[in-house]
Amino acid sequence: MAKKILLAAVVVIAVLVAVIAAQPSAYRVERSAAIAAPPDVVYAQIADFHRWAAWSPWAKADPAMKTTYAGAPAGKGAVCDWSGNDRVGAGTMTIFAAEPGERLEIQLQFRKPWSSVSSTEFALRPAAGGTRVTWIMSGANDFAGKAFSLVASIDKMFGKDFEQGLQSLGAVAEAEARKGATLVPSAAPPPTDR
Repeated sequence: MAKKILLAAVVVIAVLVAVIAAQPSAYRVERSAAIAAPPDVVYAQIADFHRWAAWSPWAKADPAMKTTYAGAPAGKGAVCDWSGNDRVGAGTMTIFAAEPGERLEIQLQFRKPWSSVSSTEFALRPAAGGTRVTWIMSGANDFAGKAFSLVASIDKMFGKDFEQGLQSLGAVAEAEARKGATLVPSAAPPPTDR
């Protein structure tokens, strides 16, 4: 009887390992939103990590999160290191490619709650009335990641955060665009000859 139980356990484990191994070896989360602000105004919000506290869904999830900055003040070479509660974890973001007003690529290295490296991209395209922003995160699934995907969807887990973040980014960028529009001086009247 013990041999049958052991054999059944081995078969179940082998099937589970095969099912886990068959899961996708990569993941991709992508969300887009229309923002009623010019691409350069939107880009300014994402290219400067100091501004993320105003719109990032994770800053709202842990207002006590500790954040430090290094490297360039914004754009390529800017680095942000964070450490927070269980919801936001800990890690480092580094901007490794930047095309102002068009695209920003970030290497995202998590230390907690698990160790992993992902690529994040913001693509900005001019659209009627403003900018179409697409936020993408992609990475490789190791065996543990494949196993995790059996119980939770990375797309659903991060997709909701991306949607909230894009909504907040839109509110911040649109307010900044309105503020900038009110600061533009009106044209001076032409000089008169008297």
